[in-house]
Amino acid sequence: MKIENNHVVSLTYDLYVTEEGEKKHVESATTEQPLVFLYGVGMMLPKFEEHLTDLSIGDDYAFTLSAEDGYGEYDEQAIANLPKDMFGQEPLPEIGSTLPLQDNNGGSFQGRVVSIVEDAVLVDLNHPMAGHILHFNGTIQDVRPATAEELDHGHVHGDGGVHH
Repeated sequence: MKIENNHVVSLTYDLYVTEEGEKKHVESATTEQPLVFLYGVGMMLPKFEEHLTDLSIGDDYAFTLSAEDGYGEYDEQAIANLPKDMFGQEPLPEIGSTLPLQDNNGGSFQGRVVSIVEDAVLVDLNHPMAGHILHFNGTIQDVRPATAEELDHGHVHGDGGVHH
């Protein structure tokens, strides 16, 4: 069965980025713990999915995404100044730690503490992979049509998915 919209895809991958001219391993999805997702419903990077179109179970793949096609270029302006008093009585976060944040619409995202100054904690709001060229390779493990319930809920159920 070929990968197409509204199908559940299970795959392995190794992700590498290029740093200082060398490929650095970032993360993997294994046969034991594959990445499982609904294809064609906006869950994944569009160009990631584009490279998987029409692949079938057992197919190997390898491709590279530019920073622009991945998580975007690094934005030097995406640094937020969080007033220290917003942390109340809690200790200030450590430099390098990740903070759970929320936008004005209630959406969750994360920021990385990059500095602490006199009256503020400076947080980098860029995605950790922003500005990086992404190198993927892996194997398609399984492809199946999504159920009506999975499409309605917007996520995979069962193995590798949500249980509820």
